[in-house]
Amino acid sequence: MAQLHNRISRKELKEAVLNDPTPRTTISFYCYFKIQNPQEFRNVLYRDLKEIGVLGRIYVAEEGINAQISVPSDNLDKFRSYLYSIEPLNGVRLNLAVDDDGKSFFVLDVKVRKKIVADGIEDPEFDMGNKGKYVNAEQFNKLTEDPDTVVIDMRNYYEYEVGHFLNAIEVPSDTFREQLPMAVDMMKDKRDTNIIMYCTGGIRCEKASAYMLHKGFKNVFHLEGGIINYARQVKEKGLPNKFIGKNFVFDDRLGERITDDIIANCHQCGKPADTHTNCKNDGCHLLFIQCDECAAKYEGCCSKECQDTIHLPSERRKELRKGIDKGQHIFNKSRQRLFPRGHS
Repeated sequence: MAQLHNRISRKELKEAVLNDPTPRTTISFYCYFKIQNPQEFRNVLYRDLKEIGVLGRIYVAEEGINAQISVPSDNLDKFRSYLYSIEPLNGVRLNLAVDDDGKSFFVLDVKVRKKIVADGIEDPEFDMGNKGKYVNAEQFNKLTEDPDTVVIDMRNYYEYEVGHFLNAIEVPSDTFREQLPMAVDMMKDKRDTNIIMYCTGGIRCEKASAYMLHKGFKNVFHLEGGIINYARQVKEKGLPNKFIGKNFVFDDRLGERITDDIIANCHQCGKPADTHTNCKNDGCHLLFIQCDECAAKYEGCCSKECQDTIHLPSERRKELRKGIDKGQHIFNKSRQRLFPRGHS
């Protein structure tokens, strides 16, 4: 029987990829379609993608698939042919990373989830088949020339912080499920206005556009392929670029440079910076923005307390980590998480 799960430690797998000179290409894709047996679909997908050398994170649910992966560059055609042999995925758009060194993923995880995007929607009348209109980069730029057009960022606050479209409205929340009703409430007096929704690769804004239509909005658009596809199109076609800063991505890179603008600040000293990192203290692992100077000063930690912790004996560090649920541990200025702060 084919192996359907990883049996090698993640640490070993990461070291193997970092030491492997094989060029790899980072890709993301998603597709909303009905999957009758997600577990069976998952098992076949895992087996076949592992043979091609794919690494990354893939979620499968009854509503479709969401994937962020890396593929050996020499196997791109083989991967594309395999993916397109699955009828609902034939011709699905593949978003190639903008700023890519191929070291984005180190293990293949294919997981079955209730939904490919946690949305909190329980209304049985909600229909993903009734979604907003796609707009490409050129259409996006044209629509946003109208001052009455509203552009809504459907990403989390920490993604918006390092980069976003000019004049885009932030929906300040930790989660997509919270953002959906918030966006409806924020736009309640603009039901006939042109509304463009965007996100990283398109999956969240596509669902958000369907939700807005479900709630009675009329002129809803969403950016095809999200920021990743937009950045590629403006570069290829020589279009004006209305995105400034960095595009946060959910892999080991934690960001793709779109423009040279640095619009965020170091969460420790306040200097201009937009490099996200996770605190080196495994008992904390806070996601935050850190400049090079503070990275050196605090050895990659978010506070002096965490810096002291990483120098403790390993057994003591393990003891301190017991029972800690880090959850979604992300620096959030709106909740007044100020530095320096103590973690154990």
